[in-house]
Amino acid sequence: MLRRFLAFTLVAALALGGFWYATRRPAELPARPPLTNGSADITGFARALAPIDFTFPQDHGPHFDFQTEWWYYTGNVQGENGARFGYQLTFFRRGLTPGAPADSGGLATNQIYFAHFAITDVAGDQHRGVERFSRGAGGLAGASGAPFRAWLEDWRVEALNADGSAVRLFARDGDMALDLELRAVKPIVAHGERGLNAKSDGAGNASYYLSFTRMATEGTVTARGQTFKVSGESWFDHEWSTGVLGSHIVGWDWYSLQLSDGREVMVYILRRDDGAIESVSGGTLIEPDGRAQSFRADAVQVRPIGAWTSPVTNAVYPSGWTISLPSAQLELTIEPLLKAQEMQLNFVYWEGAVRVAGTSNGAAITGNGYVELTGYASSLQGVF
Repeated sequence: MLRRFLAFTLVAALALGGFWYATRRPAELPARPPLTNGSADITGFARALAPIDFTFPQDHGPHFDFQTEWWYYTGNVQGENGARFGYQLTFFRRGLTPGAPADSGGLATNQIYFAHFAITDVAGDQHRGVERFSRGAGGLAGASGAPFRAWLEDWRVEALNADGSAVRLFARDGDMALDLELRAVKPIVAHGERGLNAKSDGAGNASYYLSFTRMATEGTVTARGQTFKVSGESWFDHEWSTGVLGSHIVGWDWYSLQLSDGREVMVYILRRDDGAIESVSGGTLIEPDGRAQSFRADAVQVRPIGAWTSPVTNAVYPSGWTISLPSAQLELTIEPLLKAQEMQLNFVYWEGAVRVAGTSNGAAITGNGYVELTGYASSLQGVF
C-alpha cells in the first residue's frame, strides 16, 4: 500500500526481520528488526536503468532478477447501511540472492515474503494493522505472473481474468477480514518515464512502477464481529527495483487520490534531512480517459494543515493537507477519515484512508484516497 510508493527502506527493514523469522522459531522474532549500515549487497541483481516494454499478465508477476518488489492494494468502500471502511493489503518480496528460487521441493529458498493487512473502521473509530512473514517455498508464500497471483499463507490476490486487470483479494486475522473483487475501469498507468520512476539522482536508483488507479470494488469486509457487504474503489501499485535511497532522505509522504471528476492524482514527496524536498519527487495526473502525465516536485505544492501525535510511539505526523497542482487547475484539501491510522508493526509508519474536497477547473469536487507517511516514528538513516 507502498505505496502507493512504499520505498525500498521499509521492505529492507522488514526483510531482516523476515529472514530472521524464516530461520528461527516465531516466538524468537525480535520486537523490531535492526537497520543495516548501508552495506546491503546488490551484486548480481538487475537495476532499473531505462524504460522497458511491459507484457501482461507476466509483468504483474514477480521479477526475481530484482531485489525488491511489492503488490500494493488500498481502497475506500462503503456498506449498504452507510458504514465506511478503508483497507490495505500488501505483499512484499525480497530476494536474498538474484534469480528465481530453485524448485527443490523443500523449504530452502532465496526469497522472503511479507504482507501487511489493515482495516480502518470509521463508524467503529478503529484502525487495526497486522503483518506476516514467510519464506517463498513449500507453498507458504509466492507469486506468479501467468496467471497473476501473490499469496502468503491464506492471504492472497489472484487474477479473475487473463490479463490480470480483475482480481480477488482475501485476508483474515481473527475477527477482521476482507473478501473483495476488484476490476480496473482504466488502463494501467506507467509512472515516471514510461514506467521508470526515479528515487534519487544515482543511476539505477529507480523502480519500475505500474498502477491501476481506479478499480471498481465489491465484496465483504468483516469488522466489530459483523460482515458488511460493501462497494467502492481501490488502487493497485506494483513496483520492483534494486536501488537505494540516499543517506540524506529521512522519509517520504505518498498520496493516491481518486477524484469525482474522473481524474486521479499520485504524489510522492521524498524528505531530506536539511528540510528540503528531493528533486526527483513529483507524481502523476491521470485524466478521465486514462491519459497520464508525470510532473516534478516544482509543479506541486503540498502543505500540512494539522498534526497528530501517536499515543503509542509519540511520533508526530502531519494530519490534513492542501495540494495545489496549478497546471491541472486542481486545489485540494485532504483529511484523514481517522487520525489514528498508524501501522504499529516491525517498521512503524502511518497509512490511512482520507477524504478529499476542493476544486477542479474552478468547479467543486470531492474524492477519496490513501496517504502513507514514513520516517516520522523510525529514522531511515543508515538503512541500506
